[in-house]
Amino acid sequence: MTPSPIPHESGPAEPQGAAEWFADKVEPHGPQLKSYLRGAFPGVRDVDDIVQESYLRIWKAHAAHPIQSAKAFLYKIARHAALDLLRRHRNSPIEPLGDLRGLHVIEDGLDAATALTTQEKLDLLADAVVDLPARCREVILLHKIQGFTQKEVALRLGLSERTVENHCRLGVKRCEAYLRARGIDGSCLR
Repeated sequence: MTPSPIPHESGPAEPQGAAEWFADKVEPHGPQLKSYLRGAFPGVRDVDDIVQESYLRIWKAHAAHPIQSAKAFLYKIARHAALDLLRRHRNSPIEPLGDLRGLHVIEDGLDAATALTTQEKLDLLADAVVDLPARCREVILLHKIQGFTQKEVALRLGLSERTVENHCRLGVKRCEAYLRARGIDGSCLR
């Protein structure tokens, strides 16, 4: 089902031909975008939500200024929205707590400064993963982040185990280089 153009909320008048621009330049990429998101971000459960969010963001951006390449901009928006969703899920997964009586009241965790530094490093690592080639990123996400074995990743993606191993090695090296360039020791990735 192809979503219809996003209605313009109250505010400035609709740009001339925005609905036509959206129908001609953005909507045709919907099925391809969904396929890309399913392949590149297997952890995203509802790809349609990401696509709708991307449509809304590109609509708003187009209202503010002309967009040279709707497809490239749409994919960039979708990639960032998917990564934001995965980060939010990773940082605050919703899991039911059983018996609360067994929980400790005093937390022995990291102090605020250490927690902030750790979060900054995680954000940089997420940016490093986004910077990887699509197939390499997919392998790294499945193997290093979601914990699938290389054999499981190979079966899931229809690749040889050797190819998965090469993508893992390449991905880790590129992430290490990305972090080193920003002053962070990337050796913790191994």
